[in-house]
Amino acid sequence: MATRKLTGKDLRKLGFPEGRAIGEAMKVLEEHFKGKSILHKKAALKKVVENPGLYLKHEVLGPVAMALIIKTEHNETLALREKRIPYSIYGAEGIEQGAINQMEIAMKLPVSKHGALMPDAHQGYGLPIGGVLATNNAVIPYAVGVDIGCRMCMTIYDIPPAFAHQSTETLKDLLLENTKFGQAVFKRPKDHAVLESSLFNEINILKSLKDKAWMQIGSSGGGNHFVEFGIAEILNGDNEFNLPIGKYLSVLSHSGSRGLGANIARHYTKLAMDMTKLPGEAKHLAWLDLDTEAGQEYWLAMNLAGDYASACHHQIHERLAAALGEKPLALIENHHNFAWKEQDLDGNEVIVHRKGATPAGEGVLGIIPGSMTSPGFIVKGKGNLESINSASHGAGRVLSRTRAKQTLSKKEVKKHIKKAGVTLIGSGLDEAPQVYKNIHEVMAHQTELVEVLGTFTPKVVRMCGDERFGEVD
Repeated sequence: MATRKLTGKDLRKLGFPEGRAIGEAMKVLEEHFKGKSILHKKAALKKVVENPGLYLKHEVLGPVAMALIIKTEHNETLALREKRIPYSIYGAEGIEQGAINQMEIAMKLPVSKHGALMPDAHQGYGLPIGGVLATNNAVIPYAVGVDIGCRMCMTIYDIPPAFAHQSTETLKDLLLENTKFGQAVFKRPKDHAVLESSLFNEINILKSLKDKAWMQIGSSGGGNHFVEFGIAEILNGDNEFNLPIGKYLSVLSHSGSRGLGANIARHYTKLAMDMTKLPGEAKHLAWLDLDTEAGQEYWLAMNLAGDYASACHHQIHERLAAALGEKPLALIENHHNFAWKEQDLDGNEVIVHRKGATPAGEGVLGIIPGSMTSPGFIVKGKGNLESINSASHGAGRVLSRTRAKQTLSKKEVKKHIKKAGVTLIGSGLDEAPQVYKNIHEVMAHQTELVEVLGTFTPKVVRMCGDERFGEVD
């Protein structure tokens, strides 16, 4: 009996609409019906066409059923509001027009309730980096971002700052031995309770991601992610972590949910764009209604990715604490690239997306880094409702990665890093200090949003990239 592959023409005859439904069906056929007859394949898929709702939970045919439902029930393009909802901008003079244009579009979405643009904002995909958007019962995967749960984490040690100056090579070796970036992973990853989540068995997209999550746990991504030793200076003795004013050796890390978060983001972004048709300029702001199965699935998967990102940071800091032979005096951390259920001014529940923005509710602690040659800041939120309880997540870029590579001189960048007294492992021109805004100007625009409790000055920095780049002859 013939075992040829089904073609798009075959599927159209079965009743499949053009587009993603055919693509999903063909993918399933390749993976699960290999060697089966053409009649067997057609019979299986005909059943899905006739009643896709029955097959949504089917391990093999579920994606095909979902694609069919999306294509047949969600074909209309939704109109944006004619006028945007007002929103707050902090440090507008330092924000590129592209980011403002993206925020203007976001504030025309039918589900948008409130918005704010942080002083480190720059253009991204969908919502700008530094954009904060509150919606009504809807979550926008691209307003969360691809690196779900990307976060900052700092540990502070009872070690005098002189150690960083006297033991640079030791600290450099500790980073090389205890951190991994990009494609590099640990030969023997450490276990963690987050990997035992039942969601890995309950949500289809997560089933195929658990092994990769286990392999990558405790490691950091590429781009602007880093782990660094530096000097934390506590400026305010009245602080939540009970540390006296003074300087301490510290570790600061910045990374997210690795391949787990990226794959969740890609999957549900495509799903949202199929389920919520928007005009071209707003297509990346497609949302999932939280009353739908897809919306609930994404919410659970997003939170799992956030927990995983936190676990990665905790393992990074645990390895370095063990290598130092010290127990940290304090640990401070915060998410960005995430969505939270919060209340607005009127007491209504809203979904707050912070894409590259730091939670700054009243009394909430956070870390706002500068660059590898400028200080970061330990902050406490003031609970400013006009900013939707948010602040910047860093300095923000003034040069794109492409522009940085085209215009910056490697020699001058290395000279700048050396002058700052920083030892750099990895990185490239696209993460040079010169690509970032002046962090002091950024902080000056958000004095109403956060109180500064302390600073962090980088000394030994590791990033993903050519390990020789930052080494000065």
